[in-house]
Amino acid sequence: MSRVARYGKAFAREGRGAELAGILLATAEDLEEDPGCELYLVNRQAGERDIIWVTELWRSQNDLEASLERIRGSEQVAAATALAENWEMIELELLGGKGPSPVAAR
Repeated sequence: MSRVARYGKAFAREGRGAELAGILLATAEDLEEDPGCELYLVNRQAGERDIIWVTELWRSQNDLEASLERIRGSEQVAAATALAENWEMIELELLGGKGPSPVAAR
């Protein structure tokens, strides 16, 4: 089982970045009880109040998909979608570094 790492980049509607970040921070709190989510960090791009980044690390693709299925169609997702002009997801290959170690494929 290999971990899944991703960056999400949200371009909030003008002046709505703080509100979008608040929703994503609430999502991070909800994920505290999800053992499959190992990291969910919400960041604002320096000097760009309406560009919000999310750094995610999941135990496996199955854990990520299960989490997405649980929130699909939720009020939180609808609110975040309404505040964003555009979203980009960047799928990563975790190589290592400081923090959780990549799990070798079995």
